[in-house]
Amino acid sequence: MVLSVVLAAFVLVLPVELPDKTLFATLVLATRFPPLPVFVGVGAAFGLQVAIAVTAGSLLSLLPEALVSAVVAVLFAIGAVLLWREARKGAEGAAAAAQTREDTSFVRAAAISFGVLFAAEWGDLSQLATAGLAARYAEPISVFIGSWAALLLISGLAAFLGRKLADRLPVALLHRVAALLFLVFAAVAVAETVRTLAA
Repeated sequence: MVLSVVLAAFVLVLPVELPDKTLFATLVLATRFPPLPVFVGVGAAFGLQVAIAVTAGSLLSLLPEALVSAVVAVLFAIGAVLLWREARKGAEGAAAAAQTREDTSFVRAAAISFGVLFAAEWGDLSQLATAGLAARYAEPISVFIGSWAALLLISGLAAFLGRKLADRLPVALLHRVAALLFLVFAAVAVAETVRTLAA
């Protein structure tokens, strides 16, 4: 393990993830489930994604950019629609979400969190950055540790902050804000797809 590579991966991935969809997806998950299973599920998804990125190395960066951004746009658009529909359920939806938090088992909440984040993270900047670092430094373990540590920090903050926000803010409001953010990310992905195809 090379400490300078660990630090380089951590410093590169951390700011990329701060305004990212992953933060918002984890916040939304934390409004529906307790924070610990969300953190465990999201952390496991990140671990697997980082392992895939490190293993694939530069191969991930060879995927057609237009294809990746088009799929991401569709996923974000679907996520925006689903979140907006959740917000329209109103007060009974908030009560049902609170009941869901109480009734959902640890394993089920962690599995749902894992699935959501594992699907959402494909083609993400942090994944591509991790693949590039692995190819550049030829230190896969160091890159893995640094990247995963940055992602765990972000997901931990989002999971535990998300639950506190859910206790203080209306869940419908959080869902609407997240839906709008997902819509913005979808629009950005569409613009990237058009730009790539036009180039």
